[in-house]
Amino acid sequence: MTGMDLSGIDLTTEVVRTERLLLRPFRADDVDPVLAACQSPDIARWIAAVSVPYTRADAAAWVTGEAPAMRREGTGLTVAIEAEGRFVGSAGVHRIGQHPMGPEVGYWIAPEARGNGYAAEAAHALAEWAIGLGAHRAYLVADVLNTGSRAVARRAGFTEEGVLRSYLAYRDGSRGDAALFSRLPGD
Repeated sequence: MTGMDLSGIDLTTEVVRTERLLLRPFRADDVDPVLAACQSPDIARWIAAVSVPYTRADAAAWVTGEAPAMRREGTGLTVAIEAEGRFVGSAGVHRIGQHPMGPEVGYWIAPEARGNGYAAEAAHALAEWAIGLGAHRAYLVADVLNTGSRAVARRAGFTEEGVLRSYLAYRDGSRGDAALFSRLPGD
């Protein structure tokens, strides 16, 4: 479905490097930084999968369970974003082989590391990784109200295609619209 050729790629150990960042598999010592970052109301607001309250058990389940499982199953390249040897956020290429729109790029940055361009750099690199392996496109969605994430998508070289109406499920049971972005080979 995605056209990605993962032969010769070990997703369990795959890393992506940029000029400033190491996008690497999660390690057990990432639990506390993930826990601390996910206390941010911004992360919980925009990412419904982040439970409220977000506990150490939630962080451990993500870092040692869910994120590595996606890599093992070949459905995602979940990464810890590291800058200058410290954890600054999380990103990934999700839904590999699962969606006709191609793989989905996602990201969040710890509050103290925001404003450095890490999210755009990581999103750009992950889209390039997927396209370099044959994906016909990579996409991402951002809540239409999340102007910061929409700006990150543009800086990462994604093109806004339109709005997916009532795409997002909010915690209170209501729904919201998402801006749809894509990157194609050659973008």
